[in-house]
Amino acid sequence: MAFEAQFSALGDSVRSKMVAMLQQRPYPVHELAAAFPISRPAISRHLRVLKQAGLVVEVKMGRENLYRLSDIDLPGMSKWLASLKPRPVKLP
Repeated sequence: MAFEAQFSALGDSVRSKMVAMLQQRPYPVHELAAAFPISRPAISRHLRVLKQAGLVVEVKMGRENLYRLSDIDLPGMSKWLASLKPRPVKLP
């Protein structure tokens, strides 16, 4: 299931914060890196995980790489999550 990779990627606090930032607008990698107290290579690894999960897209704009949210299937993810809701059980 594709959602597994997406949920796994979002399970990391740095990646989930990156996604929250990218909800506002696309960001160049140096601005994303400035928002976190980790190395630039670590930022690149987090972005790679988000790209592989299909959550972000990298767009080359001149000399910069901009990252933006991809068209995430939120209704599909929501439907899947709703299917996990416990069903009422009749007790004797």
